[in-house]
Parts: sequence; structure tokens; C-alpha cells
Amino acid sequence: MTRTRLERIRASVGIAQLALQQIEDDLNAGDVDQAELAAILRELIEDTDPLGGFIASLAQLVTVAARWAEQIEPDRDGDASCPLHEAAALITDHAGMRLIWAARALDPQGEAE
Repeated sequence: MTRTRLERIRASVGIAQLALQQIEDDLNAGDVDQAELAAILRELIEDTDPLGGFIASLAQLVTVAARWAEQIEPDRDGDASCPLHEAAALITDHAGMRLIWAARALDPQGEAE
């Protein structure tokens, strides 16, 4: 049986939610120190690719949706694509930068790792 695109996306979102729940559970363990918390925040931002990471990947996904919305909007007036482009920018500029600032505040020396 071939799964539909929406079914595959639902499954992928479920996997992502489980992964995020695991991170949340690790944070709730009660024995995370400030250096480790900073390292965890950096992982969300940087991952193995300085231009990548979870936050950048999420922003890229929203950008792809925005580009597709530009092509299929009924009036091509930006009612769908503009909010998506703005959301991608907010994810990167606001959420991403705030994670960086928090990580720096917790462990300024950890950036060299």
C-alpha cells in the first residue's frame, strides 16, 4: 500500500515530535548544568553544519512552503506566502538568535568547542 504525501508528512512530524520530547525529557532530568544546557541550545542551532541545525532546517522548510504558496496562491497576492516568509525570518532571526544569546550567557567559553 502506497502512503499519501500527507500520511508521510504526518509520520515525519510524529517522529520529530518524539525527538523533541526526548530532548525535553533530558532537560527535565534535573541534573543539567549551565554548560550542558548551553551545549544543548547550541545543538538546536548549529548541529554539525554551522548553517544548519534544527532551527535553520525548520526555517528552510517554511521557506519552501512559502515559495510553493507563491506559485499556487489563487490571486498571487501574497496572502499565504508573505506570512510564511515572515514566519521563516522570525524563526531564524528571533528564535535562533535568542537561543544563541542564551547559550552565550550560560557558557561563553563553550562557543570554542
